[in-house]
Amino acid sequence: MGNQTAECYFYLLGLSNNLQLQIFFFFFFLLIYLLTLVGNIMIMLLVRTSMHLQSPMYFFLSHLSFLDVCYSSVTVPKMLEIIIAKQKTISVSECFAQASFILFSATSEVFILSSMAYDRYCAICKPLRYMEIMNVAFCKKLVASAWMIGVIQALANTLPLLKLRFCGSNIIRHFNCELPSILSLSCTETFSNKMLFFISGGIVGVSSLFLTVLSYIHIISTILRINSSEGRRKTFSTCSSHLIVVTLFYGTGYFRYLRPSSASSVLLDEILSIQYCILTPLLNPIIYSLKNNEVKAAFRKILRLKF
Repeated sequence: MGNQTAECYFYLLGLSNNLQLQIFFFFFFLLIYLLTLVGNIMIMLLVRTSMHLQSPMYFFLSHLSFLDVCYSSVTVPKMLEIIIAKQKTISVSECFAQASFILFSATSEVFILSSMAYDRYCAICKPLRYMEIMNVAFCKKLVASAWMIGVIQALANTLPLLKLRFCGSNIIRHFNCELPSILSLSCTETFSNKMLFFISGGIVGVSSLFLTVLSYIHIISTILRINSSEGRRKTFSTCSSHLIVVTLFYGTGYFRYLRPSSASSVLLDEILSIQYCILTPLLNPIIYSLKNNEVKAAFRKILRLKF
């Protein structure tokens, strides 16, 4: 960035320099963002107002929807601004803040997903003790822990950025500020930052994924012991939505952040970021709504009351 005190901003290249593509991208991603807000806010309202959606699973789902709104709102509005703006810049402090909120949202979300996996484990493997184990106080502790881990992960990785100097290129070949993109621009030694990010991300990723996989090992083992195929199908359907969401989020997010730099490419990074930052928050409410009869029934009831 030359002299850091003289220029306190980064350039975000966005997705394309083609005017027609920029117009298309702007309206396309604006539509996705609006649908994401509507879908996730609707889920939160349904859980809050429907008596049939007061179980722990829907308590976690409402927090997942809130995080999806946050996740999408951290990235998409600035992305839309960058697409149409002539000066495609973002201040250094704003860039650091965006990277911090992305880390916070992603970390909190993986532990919310782990909590939902544990909830399904208790419901399927320990049905007689389900309400005793998944009581209100315990569910609140799980959610609070997910949020706290998210805060720690975000601060641990973004506060050290304040010590870095940027004296070379200030161009980020991306549509938002993510930690790997910021570190690649620093003219200061970033080995410790990269190792901290890799280790902390690995711990978060492995621990949350381990808890989720362990829950599903017990779930699948229990399902296979059910005698009737119809019983197995109905039992598995109670956790199929969650399994789809977990696969989408973990698969794209962890491959983006934790793969070796030798496998990196600008196009691939953008595709993966669009998937887990923009599309996944939209798909989550759709997946849970389409595959969940209770959510669909609550939605129809709300529509009848309104109209």
